[in-house]
Amino acid sequence: MENRFGVKDLFTFGLLLIIVVMIGMCMVQYDRQWREINTLTKNVSDLTTDLSTIRNQISQGVAVQTPATGTSAEPVVDPFASIHEAEKKPDFARGDWLVENFGSTLGRLTPLITTDVYATWVQVKTMESMVFRDPETLDYLPLLATKWKIAPDGKTFEFDLRRGVVFSDGKPMTSKDVVFTFNHVMNKEIDAGRSRAYLSHLESVTADGDYRVVFKFKEFIFNTFETVATALIMPEHFYSKFAPREYNENPGLLMGTGPYRMPTPDKWRPGQRVELVRNERYWGAKPAFDKIVYYEVKDETAEETMYRNREIDRFAPTPEQFIKLKDEPSIKSRSTAWQYYSPVSGYSFIGWNQVRGGEKTIFADKRVRQAMTMLIDRERLSNELYYGFAQPATGPFGFGTKQTDPEIKAWPYDPVRAKQLLKEAGFEDRNKDGILENASGKPLQFKFMYGSGNPFTERIVLFVKDSLAQAGVKVELDAVDWPILTKKLDSRDYEVCTLGWSTSIETDCNQIFHSKQIQDNGDNFINYVSTELDKAIDAARATVDTDERMIAWRAVHKILHEDQPYTFLLNRQANIFIDSRIQNIKKTKMGLNTVLTELMPLPWYVPQSQQLHKMQ
Repeated sequence: MENRFGVKDLFTFGLLLIIVVMIGMCMVQYDRQWREINTLTKNVSDLTTDLSTIRNQISQGVAVQTPATGTSAEPVVDPFASIHEAEKKPDFARGDWLVENFGSTLGRLTPLITTDVYATWVQVKTMESMVFRDPETLDYLPLLATKWKIAPDGKTFEFDLRRGVVFSDGKPMTSKDVVFTFNHVMNKEIDAGRSRAYLSHLESVTADGDYRVVFKFKEFIFNTFETVATALIMPEHFYSKFAPREYNENPGLLMGTGPYRMPTPDKWRPGQRVELVRNERYWGAKPAFDKIVYYEVKDETAEETMYRNREIDRFAPTPEQFIKLKDEPSIKSRSTAWQYYSPVSGYSFIGWNQVRGGEKTIFADKRVRQAMTMLIDRERLSNELYYGFAQPATGPFGFGTKQTDPEIKAWPYDPVRAKQLLKEAGFEDRNKDGILENASGKPLQFKFMYGSGNPFTERIVLFVKDSLAQAGVKVELDAVDWPILTKKLDSRDYEVCTLGWSTSIETDCNQIFHSKQIQDNGDNFINYVSTELDKAIDAARATVDTDERMIAWRAVHKILHEDQPYTFLLNRQANIFIDSRIQNIKKTKMGLNTVLTELMPLPWYVPQSQQLHKMQ
């Protein structure tokens, strides 16, 4: 008997196939509609939140107030005046991207647990504080706070918060978030030793309603106002989701009220490019750029190539590159060269670790530290490597500030005196091999740790190595990646390092040099202990009168100059190229009207006809 596949069977099979396809299409359509409904629901929820915020702003008003030099804030002032002035220019336009380069790999973005200066670049664009310092006047202006009051004894502060401010996810900011921020810092399970050190005298922080916060301190410290008023405020609803261990280990937790935001506030990981998009929910004047992009190119030649190709907008060249490029037609025709010293530029240094593994090192002897400084010709270092765009530093305070004692001169280059000090400390060339040894024949040598990947840094450490070698000191160079370097600093497991610190209008060096800051991952990673300096720092920080406090800081300067816990290397002049399509760049008392490490409105823009980048 034969089985035949007839017309009737073909018709039945075709009908079944059509039914299956239709069912599949219906399922796909259903899934698509379901996704669209979910998206629409979220958008409606976000819109409802935003409308609620707008209504709140309208009902409460958004007048801004700022303090006089006294104890309260009264006169009305616009914190976004620089942006509003830019908006009046005939060629002002929004759009384009600002593209920067870190010059190093970035290990963490999570606030408090990172000391990386490049992380600060990102944080001050995405998070905000209650006040910020105006780069033109250096006065404090209100931001998340509208006004504040300081008690006569300087130990109590009241801040009235701005209403209608929301975080980048649309949730409102209230006093609870401010209280959470400081409680989070003070939680010893959080790796925030550096920030905690500045709040050691905090007695309480409390919410007085939804829009007032009261801080009480056990004693007056000169920079207490700055410490609390410029702290970046963290959203409780976001950060409280993470247990302390999760928080410490997650490198990419970043959310705030700032003008820019991370596309996903908890997903960034090292190795991924950092890209910030404009926060469309931002309560203040919107900056011009749609996006800020950060590369991680360490090689200075590669960075120069990127600038030539207009892949980055700002280029901080080595001094040698600056000399070469500043008159080159292809660079000069489309760049603006900016040169300036700034009180917040900081200084470079060599740190001599005085205790390792519980044992004192050779650098616990002041004579050895002084000798190391006098064996390094910093004038020659400035002239040969920096082409004169730097000068020897004498201490930890901002360039040109009143904290610096003008009578203190940089230690001279004096190999003869240095060798005499080393001999007094027990080191001399006993076997005539050109190397200094102690009484037991152990040579004077150490490992010199520095961040890898930067050829200019390598030239500096080679200069130092050669300088010390001429005096019989053996130096082994130890280049390590930044995450490893920071771990070694935290554990104090190294001998000598070179780094740099930024400074401020009035720098508090307590965190770096006070003996209390050796523990809890404080920044006294050189294990330097001086009872005299501790007392001098404590006295300066507790002095209310500004003129008297400057005198007290100069006493601190004098002790540090004598003790040389660091060899203070150089104060560098900033030499920067910025793409000339970027407009409204100005010099200010802080350097430029946008300082990468400082929280302040971004008034730069690119005219429509010159814009290079478009949002996808």
